[in-house]
Amino acid sequence: MDISLSPAAIGIIILGYFALIFVISYLTGRHSDNRTFYLGNRNSPWFVVAYGMIGATLSGITFISVPGWVIDRQFSYMQMVLGYLLGYAVIVHVLLPLYYRLNLTSIYTYLESRFDKTTYKSGAFLFIISRTVGASLRLFLMATVLQLAIFDAWNIPFWITVVITIALIWLYTHRGGIKTIIWTDMLQTTFMLLSVGITLWIIMHDFGIGFKGVVSQIEQSDFSRVFYFDDFNDKRFFWKQFLSGAFITIVMTGLDQDMMQKNLTCRSLRDAQKNMYWFSVVLVPVNLLFLSLGVMLVLFARNNGIEIPENADEMFPLLATKGYLGAAVTVFFIIGLVAAAYSSADSALTSLTTSFTVDILGKKGDTEEAQKTRRWVHIAVSLVLLLVIMLVRALNDKSIIATLFTLAGYTYGPLLGLFAFGLFTNRRINGKWVPLLCLLTPTIIHILKMNSEKWLGGYQFDFEILLLNGLLTFIGLLILRKS
Repeated sequence: MDISLSPAAIGIIILGYFALIFVISYLTGRHSDNRTFYLGNRNSPWFVVAYGMIGATLSGITFISVPGWVIDRQFSYMQMVLGYLLGYAVIVHVLLPLYYRLNLTSIYTYLESRFDKTTYKSGAFLFIISRTVGASLRLFLMATVLQLAIFDAWNIPFWITVVITIALIWLYTHRGGIKTIIWTDMLQTTFMLLSVGITLWIIMHDFGIGFKGVVSQIEQSDFSRVFYFDDFNDKRFFWKQFLSGAFITIVMTGLDQDMMQKNLTCRSLRDAQKNMYWFSVVLVPVNLLFLSLGVMLVLFARNNGIEIPENADEMFPLLATKGYLGAAVTVFFIIGLVAAAYSSADSALTSLTTSFTVDILGKKGDTEEAQKTRRWVHIAVSLVLLLVIMLVRALNDKSIIATLFTLAGYTYGPLLGLFAFGLFTNRRINGKWVPLLCLLTPTIIHILKMNSEKWLGGYQFDFEILLLNGLLTFIGLLILRKS
């Protein structure tokens, strides 16, 4: 079946969406300087930050992959979501007070004050690698859908699609930075949730059921199981998922410059804590909504004789863009995907610029030279994202959300170990060995993961590699401690 809207029509809709984004960018980017770009002048309303962070946390990967994930993992993803709540509590009561007390622009500056410059640079470099990969995966996913929906019809190559995708982010963030993103995230979160809600409502209409009918359909389906306590070796085992969710939240939010930079724009520590509490509570029903949509998409495909793609990530795009659900879903799917992808990718570009400028180059002031450096770094980071996206396209061969979390386990694990050692011990370390340790621990964990079934009696590692990576780094720092 052909796409229900022409590529030109979809292009016009997206241009209209970006017109709104650029209006916000103009209003928030006037008279901006480095303090505006990095911290939004620290006057962001907490409820605006909280609402916008929903879209930034979910991203285009969640938007597409989580609905398809129910095929392999049913509702077991909610075990991780419950773990998120524990992770957010740690951020609220441990990390946010630390960051506000030290009045940080980059959260990795803490590592310099606690340890030394080498450890500080190592932590910042780990973030830069992690966020570059994560942002590239998200943008790759969105560019792929845009290529299918618009640019293939015009015989435009994929690399040009990626250039356009990144150029748009650069254009509306290069002045206002995080201040612009705080407000554009509100718009993008709204469109993303509208997209999911409207798609679910149309499927409900097709089935002739209401909300209770959806609950009944999910309960009677093969995908409704949430909790897995019976097999410790299973990747879906509850405590694996729960603890992984908690630590993924701590590192991918609390130890991540991208997410914390938004929290640091709040007017006070109390506002930042309120933002995080409300955001974490809302995230539970929102993830339930995504998983419910996934089940209903599968049931819709079965009822209409539509073959479900081998790659589950392609299910939602297939049904939404090929006319099976009508023109309205096509429109809102495209806008929702763009909103979801850009709400995380734009802040990633900004935080990478911040970290590289402040942490790696040491340009921490607001002089004309520092502003000029920041602008050039913003361009350079955009080009790096372009190159990594093309590499991702060549190498990707499995579920993108699983790929993202797996990579996070390797790159964020040493960060978890560094911050934990700093917070829960008073020891100093021999910093010159930290870069080697940060390379060695992920390598050991990867070897263990690849051979776990043979060495550990059938045990399968999943996202808990993050916790093991952090633990091994912590032990390594104990060995490197100074007397």
